[in-house]
Amino acid sequence: MTSTLPPVPPSLARRIVVPDDARYERLRHGYVHRGSPAAVLLPEDAGQTAEALGYARSLGSVVSVRSGGHGISGRSTNDGGVVVDMSRLDEVRVLDRARRRIRVGAGARWGRVAQVLAPHGLAVSSGDTGDVGVGGLATAGGMGWFARLHGLTVDHVTAVELVLADGRLVRTDAELEPDLFWAVRGAGGNFSVVTAVELEAYETGDVVFADLLFDAADAAALIEAWGAVLEAAPRELTSFLTFMPGGPGRPHLANVTAVYAGSAEHGAAERALTPLLGIGPPLRQRAVLAPYPALVPVSDAAHHGQQQLSATRSGLLDHLTTDAARAVADALGSGQVLMEQFRSVGGAVNDVDPAATAYAHRTQNFSLLAATVPELGPELDVHWARLAPHLNGMYLSFDTRRTPDVLAEAFPEPALTRLRALKDRYDPENVFDRNFPLK
Repeated sequence: MTSTLPPVPPSLARRIVVPDDARYERLRHGYVHRGSPAAVLLPEDAGQTAEALGYARSLGSVVSVRSGGHGISGRSTNDGGVVVDMSRLDEVRVLDRARRRIRVGAGARWGRVAQVLAPHGLAVSSGDTGDVGVGGLATAGGMGWFARLHGLTVDHVTAVELVLADGRLVRTDAELEPDLFWAVRGAGGNFSVVTAVELEAYETGDVVFADLLFDAADAAALIEAWGAVLEAAPRELTSFLTFMPGGPGRPHLANVTAVYAGSAEHGAAERALTPLLGIGPPLRQRAVLAPYPALVPVSDAAHHGQQQLSATRSGLLDHLTTDAARAVADALGSGQVLMEQFRSVGGAVNDVDPAATAYAHRTQNFSLLAATVPELGPELDVHWARLAPHLNGMYLSFDTRRTPDVLAEAFPEPALTRLRALKDRYDPENVFDRNFPLK
């Protein structure tokens, strides 16, 4: 099975998958991007992860690290290289219920994390999809349903277990290797293979989930109105706004999803959600009381590059001004940008000192993801250039650009200079060069 590759360490003999293996088709791709790696390695513990990394390095090929496989930015697979797939390291454990401390393997998916924590009355905000892996999100940022109330996922990480480029197994926290702990909370893909994270969860019960559909004929006005509602909303409300362009005979639509995570007594949820009904012509409205795991269901779906909108751009905005809203609406109206989604941040996200983590974006209230098919990538860039004056940074996990100039957007100074110095210390040979390489 491995005749074209050097022999693997004995512990990995049954944990290497090559193209003629029946398992290969299920493991080669991400959710968005298709890949053809020469081999996929499936370690089952930290020691095997170190061996897998050492073996991959010995081949002198591209090394991609995958936690869950969603991989919007395209870094979790490759062509002709090696993928270290962390999906076997998927334990989810409550360490200390009184202190709300949990430990999660990097290969777990967030839907399962939610299911395990729910009986304990706990949750960790983790995006909007249960199939996203823990390792990538928990070291990049993590904009989830509780962002405005509780902050980013990285803001709740208390320790990280990882394998450095030289194969050393390290545990880092506020006291052990504190510089590394700072770096992996926002730029983790540049420094190591994460094997597990410890987090401080928070108490939660049922939440109110609203799903609203609007006619988006006047997209600019709807964007500006939604932004104004969110900036004025209580922190308990977090919302996403997603546009779905129409076609011949089909109207442009906007989907607003929102979670109210505070007390529902005395009409508080209704007061928080009602202003959203006024942002445009409503076509459908639904609100339900639901447990948090219902918002991030587990599908265990295989990832086979099924999402075709694989050219993506990411930007952060302080406010949704009239001009910014118009620029986004113009892109939608062009028919070349096939999806745009806003996520509300601000609130607790911005309570954190920008210097506390490598994720330094602590003034913005909104995140924007724009996507299209690869053949329309140049047109997306044209529209993105028009929007650029209104942007203030970007979220690296949502962007497929690989050019050096985007580094300053992802890591504003002084974070970038500090990260580069730490890169020289922890990964001088630039082994981890797939995710916005710092060198």
